[in-house]
Formats: sequence, structure tokens, C-alpha cells
Amino acid sequence: MRNHLATRVLAVVALGAIALTALACGSASGSAGPVQTNEVTMPKSYRFSPETIEVAVRATVTWRNQDNFTHSVKLRDGGEPDHIVKPGESVSITFSRPGTYAYECSLHPQNMRGTVIVTDAPPAGG
Repeated sequence: MRNHLATRVLAVVALGAIALTALACGSASGSAGPVQTNEVTMPKSYRFSPETIEVAVRATVTWRNQDNFTHSVKLRDGGEPDHIVKPGESVSITFSRPGTYAYECSLHPQNMRGTVIVTDAPPAGG
């Protein structure tokens, strides 16, 4: 009887942990659309946050590495060199033409991808 109770308690704890993990993963991917900002962080989770941003033409976007590992910012169109960003460092890129710019961490491309949407007009509210 005692082992049965312990097994049930462990099962409830495990299900709770799975539910919390699923909830956290769901909110991290976010599909609410682009965020109007020129700051992107690389938090301790192998991702860019926010993943998709929107800026006005001629804006400078800064990526800050807050992780314990080196990452990079590489525009997928090849328009910029691969910018290596060590922990605690940052890199900035100025976008002089409107368009949609996909980027990734060349060291972790399977996990770390993002998009910068550059518009002709200032973002709404700005």
C-alpha cells in the first residue's frame, strides 16, 4: 500500500513538471507577431528574444548575449559577416533598406533563428 501511494505521488509530480514544461515552451515560441524594438537578447536558453522584431529603416539593432555560451548573429542573405558574440558582449547592425531579414546563430542554427522586419515608416506608436 505504501509503495502504491509513493508511485501515485511521483506520477502526479511528474505530470505537473511535464505540464509546466509544455506551458513554458509554448510561451517561448510566441506567435503574437513582431515586437517593435531594436534590442534582442540571447538569454540562457539557446534562443533569440524576441524572435521577430520590427524596426524603421536606418535603425540599428543590438543583440546582447546574456548566455554562458558564445553565440553569433548571421544574416541568412549573406549581407553581413558572421558576428561572434561572447557571453556579456553585444553586436549591432544598422538596416539601411526595408525588407525582411532572417538571421541565425551559426553555432546553433537548429535552435536559434530570428527575423528583423524593416519598414519604410516608423513603427506604430513610435
